[in-house]
Amino acid sequence: MPDNSNNILSSMDLFIEKIQQLRGIMLGVSFSALILAPLAIGISIYLISHPKFFQIVEQESEFAILLMVLIAVVLVTSGIWLVAGIQQFKSLNSWNKRYCGYLKKRNDLDKEITSKYHLDDE
Repeated sequence: MPDNSNNILSSMDLFIEKIQQLRGIMLGVSFSALILAPLAIGISIYLISHPKFFQIVEQESEFAILLMVLIAVVLVTSGIWLVAGIQQFKSLNSWNKRYCGYLKKRNDLDKEITSKYHLDDE
């Protein structure tokens, strides 16, 4: 009969390794949010504060309404994206610290068991 505890531990290790691999992708998404969202917010604020913006608004009423709605959507979406990116970055840092602690404890325990039962001789 196979040792179920060993299978569970192996499965957990594989699961944790897969999450660690996905962490790189999530970190990239987080960095893009931290870089692109402020850029989009900055460009939107620049457009709104530009003197010619109000001239366009006065001259082109239909286009101006659409432009204002689009800028508002960009600002709201970028703000949400920025907050989500910051939260994701914080959680990834927390995950990484816990994962490093887990690896250290696991390696220490492996060394302790190996030395206690003289398994390194085999």
